[in-house]
Amino acid sequence: MSLAPCCLQGFEWSGTPSGKVGKLGDNDAYIAGDNPDVAVLIVHDVLGWTFPNARLLADHFAREANATVYLPDFFGGEIIDPVPILADDFSKFDMVGFRTRNGREVREPEIFGAAKLLRQKYKRVGAIGYCYGGWAVFRLAAKEHNPPLVDCISTGHPSLLTEKDIEDVSVPVQILAPEIDPVYTPELKSHTFETFAKSGIEFEYRQFKGVAHGGLVRGNDQKPGERAAMTRAKNAAVSWFNQFLRDQ
Repeated sequence: MSLAPCCLQGFEWSGTPSGKVGKLGDNDAYIAGDNPDVAVLIVHDVLGWTFPNARLLADHFAREANATVYLPDFFGGEIIDPVPILADDFSKFDMVGFRTRNGREVREPEIFGAAKLLRQKYKRVGAIGYCYGGWAVFRLAAKEHNPPLVDCISTGHPSLLTEKDIEDVSVPVQILAPEIDPVYTPELKSHTFETFAKSGIEFEYRQFKGVAHGGLVRGNDQKPGERAAMTRAKNAAVSWFNQFLRDQ
């Protein structure tokens, strides 16, 4: 899929996010844009809804995909210190406790609830999830929802994804995949291609050579190619939303 010229933008690395903090149902949310017809729901990664890059991505999607973008807090107010994680130091991160507090079965109802609220208010709704948020957008796209909760999804380096999540999708899917990713495994990738080839679901897969899991939100300029990959991934998502969140 080619990128529209208006979407070939760089990433805004400095400055302050320009949206506002509000509510989406009972969840605090960062909100950018004001399109009354089109919304995008971002399901954040482990760094949460306050991480500056996540909010800057919301700003970009609002401007470049002409959408009202919601980045809710899906961790119940828990804020993870980004400094050690950005340095790839997980030695003090309580993964077991985090998974207990924020497991799929714990957070899925409120993520579904957020999408339902957007569906009630907007004509078109898309969703994008990074890392932790990857499984969630697949669940939002599941065929069990009738009518669908979302019109399309995109995901960057998805985590906690199962084969059944992939098999149950009923709307167009975009996957933004770092080359180096022990979480979205080669086996899951193969199952993705095989499943969508059989189902006929509209599908786009972008691989980012030399980039590791997490890089499409982190955008670390100390890691060769990561910032450029984050920009390309953002542009790809914008193009995807512009294709599927407009009147057909």
